[in-house]
Amino acid sequence: MSYFVIIRGPGGVGKSTIGKLLAKRIQAKIIHFDKIMDELGLDYIPGERWIPLNKFLKADEVMIPKFRKILRKSNLVLDGNFYHKKQVEDLIKSLNFPCFVVTLKASLQECIKRDKTRKDKLGEQATADVFKLVSAFDFGVMINTQNKTPEETVKEIFSYLPKNDPS
Repeated sequence: MSYFVIIRGPGGVGKSTIGKLLAKRIQAKIIHFDKIMDELGLDYIPGERWIPLNKFLKADEVMIPKFRKILRKSNLVLDGNFYHKKQVEDLIKSLNFPCFVVTLKASLQECIKRDKTRKDKLGEQATADVFKLVSAFDFGVMINTQNKTPEETVKEIFSYLPKNDPS
């Protein structure tokens, strides 16, 4: 049976890089939740410091049928900040497939440093704001990405997943 992995964490922690590597390893489709929010017009409104829960739940409502269709055929990796616990719980309950949640961690200073190297920078304040929101709760397996290569992090995540996957 297929399963999905939610990779959550602050900006600059390595979610997209690690998500792509993990998806390749477990032969999964990867979906970047931040892109979905943008495509659906549910992203930030100027002046807001975060996206309210209702927007994330609306995106879940739109995307869950598409996620189910993917899960009927293959595994799925979702990466995003996922800073509303209720949204993570909504996805798990609504999809009704086995789920593994991973929270990636690194220091705020490391996330800011990594953000500065990205093409689409968040900036220091936005990185700090999202860091605070994501760090408000832990969910699933906690993995510190600081001083680890993306490959080492993927290997650690893989150790928690069902063992009948190709390696």
